[in-house]
Amino acid sequence: MTQNALTELNAISPIDGRYGSKTRALREHMSEFALIRARTEVEIRWLIALADHQDIEELSPFSTSTKQFLSKLYEDMTEADAQAVKNHEAVTNHDVKAIEYYIKDRLATSEAPGELAAISEYVHFACTSEDINNLAYALMLKRAMSEVVVPMINEISHSLAGMANSFADQPMLSRTHGQTASPTTVGKEFANVVARLQRQLKQIAGLEYLGKINGAVGNFNAHVSAYPQLDWETLAKDFVESMGLTWNPYTTQIEPHDFIAEVFDAMVRVNTIIIDLDRDIWSYISLGYFKQKSVAGEVGSSTMPHKVNPIDFENSEGNLGIANAVMSHLARKLPISRWQRDLTDSTVLRNLGVGLGHTIIAFQATLKGLGKLELNAERLEADLQNSWEVLAEPIQTVMRRYAIEGAYEKLKALTRGKAITADMLPPFIQSLEIPQAARDALLELTPRNYIGLASTQARAISSYKP
Repeated sequence: MTQNALTELNAISPIDGRYGSKTRALREHMSEFALIRARTEVEIRWLIALADHQDIEELSPFSTSTKQFLSKLYEDMTEADAQAVKNHEAVTNHDVKAIEYYIKDRLATSEAPGELAAISEYVHFACTSEDINNLAYALMLKRAMSEVVVPMINEISHSLAGMANSFADQPMLSRTHGQTASPTTVGKEFANVVARLQRQLKQIAGLEYLGKINGAVGNFNAHVSAYPQLDWETLAKDFVESMGLTWNPYTTQIEPHDFIAEVFDAMVRVNTIIIDLDRDIWSYISLGYFKQKSVAGEVGSSTMPHKVNPIDFENSEGNLGIANAVMSHLARKLPISRWQRDLTDSTVLRNLGVGLGHTIIAFQATLKGLGKLELNAERLEADLQNSWEVLAEPIQTVMRRYAIEGAYEKLKALTRGKAITADMLPPFIQSLEIPQAARDALLELTPRNYIGLASTQARAISSYKP
């Protein structure tokens, strides 16, 4: 078979193949091109930072036009430019050195400002490859999270909050251990998920993305040998923070990647919450509590024409499982490096986008599934009307209030394992030696109105702040 350009049909990974249209937003931040561009950005910004420093006498601050020229090398980078880097890499067999050579090539072109001609050796000055890599990956991950992933979590949370409000008053039979339990409302169950997601979003917002630029083993060895009088720690700190990252002053050759583990551990928690949601909705669809809007032309089964399967929630659950497996491995592996550095993190870091890719595929599937749900109020009502045994809880609780001995045991004997109907409870309630007002309140109870504060809690979720 003749291999052509990458398409959905010949891609090995479904991230770039079958689901390529769903992960396109991540390419801006997590592709090979994005890595090359981010590395170029770090190299250029370091060169400008060195020139701006008054204690490096061989360099003078660049003019505004020169800074603009340099910035455009990464801001306006094209795939053709990135291919030029790859051409260097084909010779050097070193991806970061290829960036250095590419920049030097551009500084030597006729359109480059004249003041750059004599300072090309300050490109990648005193840097080890990991000075460039760690900052590039930190920028990529921070931007992908803030511009793609977190907005999608917020979109899911917002959608669920809307459903919490819409269905705040719709009673629903709970099921603990799969058995009938005290009623809730549909809206309150959606509100529970929103609260969990909002707590994780708060933690994600507080994450730090760390970086370092301190040389081969983290001690500024080469830096001090060239300019011993310069305050390299302050320069490094200022430089890292100028990119919106947090300076890590204590590293080996590599930034130890603990922050990446923190980001992915947080994402695994978010994904686990969504898996829980996917499975619950799947089960409620199975019970008939929700119907799904049919899509014209869509087939549910190749042999059973009637089926409308919960495929969106199944797709989401499957992709989140893969995402969590990848991100859990990254979180466990990346913080471990033999002595001052081994290379096992290098190939692993190239998979930062894989876990996030499967994550956003899943998020889109969940959102699509939520958008197709239709509440089946009739089925909800039927289950409530067939579950009068759930009122054993309030009856025995009121009996306890009025010190009726053995309240729990009496209700257990009356209801456990039995089919309880609406006409079976009033005689028992009437026989209780409790105030008439309490007796009347119990007689007014039904599975439909025994929902506690569920409606109020559901409506309050829109303003909930963890």
